[in-house]
Amino acid sequence: MKQEEKNTREHNSKGRLREILSVLKRYHITQGIQPDKLCAILEDLGPTYVKLGQIMSMRSDMIPEKYCKQLSRLRTDVKPLPFDVILGVLEQELGEPPEQVFLQIDSRPLGSASIAQVHKAVLKTGEPVVLKVQRPGIKETMAQDIALIKKASGLLNFAAGTGDLIDFRGIIDEMWETTKEEMDFFKEADHLELFYNNQKEISYITCPKVYREYSSCRLLVMSYIDGIQIDQTASLEELGYDMLEIGEKAAENFCKQILEDGFFHADPHPGNLWISDGKIAWLDLGMAGHLSDHYKAILKRAISAILKNDIYELKNAFLSFGTPKHKINHAQLYTDLDDLVGRYMNMDFGTMNVGELMEDFLDLLKTHEISVPSDITLLARSMITMEGTLKICSPKVNMLQILTTHMSAIMAKEFDIKKELRHSLRDIYSSSKKSLEIPAQLSDLLNITKNGQIRINLESSETRGLKEEMGHHINHLILTVLAAVFWCSSAILCLTDISPQIFHMPWLAFAGFCLGGIFMLYLLISMILRRKKK
Repeated sequence: MKQEEKNTREHNSKGRLREILSVLKRYHITQGIQPDKLCAILEDLGPTYVKLGQIMSMRSDMIPEKYCKQLSRLRTDVKPLPFDVILGVLEQELGEPPEQVFLQIDSRPLGSASIAQVHKAVLKTGEPVVLKVQRPGIKETMAQDIALIKKASGLLNFAAGTGDLIDFRGIIDEMWETTKEEMDFFKEADHLELFYNNQKEISYITCPKVYREYSSCRLLVMSYIDGIQIDQTASLEELGYDMLEIGEKAAENFCKQILEDGFFHADPHPGNLWISDGKIAWLDLGMAGHLSDHYKAILKRAISAILKNDIYELKNAFLSFGTPKHKINHAQLYTDLDDLVGRYMNMDFGTMNVGELMEDFLDLLKTHEISVPSDITLLARSMITMEGTLKICSPKVNMLQILTTHMSAIMAKEFDIKKELRHSLRDIYSSSKKSLEIPAQLSDLLNITKNGQIRINLESSETRGLKEEMGHHINHLILTVLAAVFWCSSAILCLTDISPQIFHMPWLAFAGFCLGGIFMLYLLISMILRRKKK
């Protein structure tokens, strides 16, 4: 039986691989993968790849911005499952026929996405609910697709137009971990309850209530929220809503999520923000981000540094967000940050665009090869999405202005004069103690100078690069000389009668010829790779 299942899996895998290869062939991926072509490929490959594309769009640090923008437009609706299949999943997850729990279930889905399908229902108690039902076998199907696309990642990296620009294997690994979390509906239930507890004191904010007794890892039962999508401005204004007030309150609450709660909605597009009974309802918390106290403090420092035009403080905050992959060129980083901040400082505060600012910062991270945690890039993408939502529903609301105002209020609330005095006195004591050591240190320095033992170390990134380049050229020269020596020696040995012989050549001559060839081949490959890297 196990052998039959294994054979079936292998047969399905081969069939799916042929299907994937036919799609890739149809789009001629060896001629380059541009953003629009990548989206079309993912849509043709099916729901698994659509979902991966949506998650990939959130990783500006790993993927060029033009790809992220295009991927974010991927359709979220897919062909719905037959209602009989949904009923089968419900019975399996509930452990009893659905009619024992629900008075009725609407056969028409409210929405159908790559991972789950949503239906409206009514509990036996008469409460209207929403059923989020996971597609059967989606995890196994996605695992199979992920394994296949990882095998093809080398081909994707080879595709012209991307080269080493996109690390498909690294992206796929991280996206798969994110997707697995999103497929565990217990996680989303936890997110909803945490979000509710964080916002329960805010009278104008709400979110769906989770019915834990009916939910499982593949079924999520939530309270039904009837309302109007936030971007339906005409309908909302007809009902008497003030769109400016809605936009300001939505932005204010989003800033609270980031700066105070450390837990934020990672995908605040208009479809996830509804107006219901005078409240802003946040829906679909399958994708959410967490910020530790450490990163919240760094974010506050960064915003404060931008407002003060303090490049040195901004650079320190910038580096605190991530880990440099290589040694940082600090002079260039200062210059780039100064140019970036200067560009925005010349704008009127009300016209500053937080989305563009975050995109520029992410580009700067890529330029200086600084890797950052996924939650930081998730935050950046969610801020960009939130600003896009505000532009649709309330264009006059400035996200950055609300963010800085909110931060100023937090800093004023957190300011403790006693604590600040203690810090200042401790700093004064530490500085005065160190100042007493200066004469002794100067005396030691003068003695070292007098004895001719002083040594100054200067380092320049340009000099280091020049030394590396010279080192490569010297290595190439040595390889060329060695190859020439082996080939000349082989030519001389060919004039002798040394035995045994290989291909009518003395074995020593043959060995020398082969070694020379290996050195030259290594030299050629090295030169090609270096030229490609440049």
